[in-house]
Parts: sequence; structure tokens; C-alpha cells
Amino acid sequence: MITQDNDYQLEQAVSAEEAAGRLGVDVEILYADGDSIQQSQQILKFVQAERECRPDGIILEPVGGTGLPQVARAAVANGIGWVVLNRQLDYIKQLRQLFKVPVFGVASDNIEIGRIQGQQLAALLPKGGTVLYIQGPVEADAARLRAEGIQETKPDAVQIKTMKGAWTEASAFKAVSSWLRLSTSQQTHIDVIAAQNDAMAIGAKKALQEFALDGAKRDHWLSIPLLGCDGIPKTGQAWVRSGILAATVIAPPLAGQGLEMLVHALQSHSTPQDMTLVASRSFPPLDSLTGRFGQAAK
Repeated sequence: MITQDNDYQLEQAVSAEEAAGRLGVDVEILYADGDSIQQSQQILKFVQAERECRPDGIILEPVGGTGLPQVARAAVANGIGWVVLNRQLDYIKQLRQLFKVPVFGVASDNIEIGRIQGQQLAALLPKGGTVLYIQGPVEADAARLRAEGIQETKPDAVQIKTMKGAWTEASAFKAVSSWLRLSTSQQTHIDVIAAQNDAMAIGAKKALQEFALDGAKRDHWLSIPLLGCDGIPKTGQAWVRSGILAATVIAPPLAGQGLEMLVHALQSHSTPQDMTLVASRSFPPLDSLTGRFGQAAK
């Protein structure tokens, strides 16, 4: 997994452990602390181990943009199955042609997640407005595809101002806090804040709360609706129910499904299709958002 500082990554781990329990297999969870070099070293430790100590398969959500192609090749060359989460990588098809072990990917339909957020914006801002959009790391497929999707479905009258985060609450808090200190931010009317995951939406909210303590526009800053993604029941969905977030997009954790597919492939000597996309949905449903917040903060 990428990091422990993210509720979705933690839920990924839980889903893998639950699937392992149902399937009667052993699973070991490692976190890369957002460091692609550390992730590579963690995996190579298992790939280069003595044969009897090697795992039957490795499931990873890559930190970096390349997805560790050399490590992947070394793993499958040693007979280890390779499953990539939330990343569409060209080398998967190449390895499938060269080796017989299962090699495939499982991903949320991230462009559809972006489209859903665009539809949420349309419901919240029927007359248009300005959105502060907190995007994930530039090298991440999920960040790029979600950004493409939101542009497809947001109304033309909705303008987006983008800033970068790193999938964590702390990264969004830092980014939004820095932006709020700029004199230009005080001249910009923000109607909605949309983040590419729930953790960054919460980081943005905490930045607004800190900034607004003595601000003349306190009521405005604290009333801005926030949108997130991932929709984990105990965090994202709970934050929507309590009113902390206006909405989220439920993206089911994938590690458990990836493990089930890998175990079935190993036992049946078959290989799933090279990429499986998993559907997401708005929470709450889109029709319940229309008019819920008026014209946002206008």
C-alpha cells in the first residue's frame, strides 16, 4: 500500500485481510510511506528471497508513475503473480505475453469518479460558480483520470482552480493554508471545495477552520460545501451523514477483490483479463443533492 496516512489505503488493507481469511491464505501488508524507492526495496526483498520464502503473488498500489516495471518483471520471472491496483500500465500486457503466471490490474473507474464529481458540482452550482479543486499527485493515474472526468461533466459556468495534494489530510491542509495566505485568495469567491479523496477534503476543511478564526469572511469560509472521494463507511460516508462533507463518491476498496482474483487464477491455472474496472457511485445520490445547499455559498 502507498501510505498509512489515508483512510482508503487502510481500508484496502482491511479488505485484503478479510479476503485472505475467507480464502484461507496468508497475507502480509506493507506500507511504502509514499516513497517509490522504499516500495521497490520492500518488494525486491520478497522477490529475491530463497524459493521457499517467496510469496505466490504480490498485489501493489504503486507510489510512482512507472509502477516498478523492472521489479514486476523480476517477480513474474521468479514465478510470482503480479497484481496492480488503481494503475493502468503498458507493461502488464507485455508481461502477460512473456510469462505464464497471473499478471493483471484492478482499478476503480477513475474517469467515471471524476464525472460523478462533475455531476455533483452541477447539482450544487446550477447557476455556476468557482471551485477550489484539490488534485492528487501528478504522476498518479487516478489523479489524472479524475481530473479529466470532472471536466467532462461540470457545467461550463463552473470554473475550477486546481492545487496539488498527496492523497493525505496533511498535504491538503498545507496546500490550502498556503493558498489562503495569498492576497489573491481573498479576492476570489470560492463556492465549493472538491478534493480527489475524502482525506484531502478534511485537510481543506481544517485549513479553512484555522484561517477563519479571525477572518472577516468567517461565515463564508466555514459554510463552503466540500466534496470528497473514496466514501469509506466509517469516514467519508460518516462525514457526509454528519454534514462535514456535502457529498463523496464511493469507490470500493480493491485489494480484497484483487486477492480473490489472484487466488482463483493460481488455483485454476487461468488468468483474468488484463484490466478490471470497478464502478463507483455518488453518496448521497445525485438527485438528493439538487437544491440541498441552495446555490452553494452564494
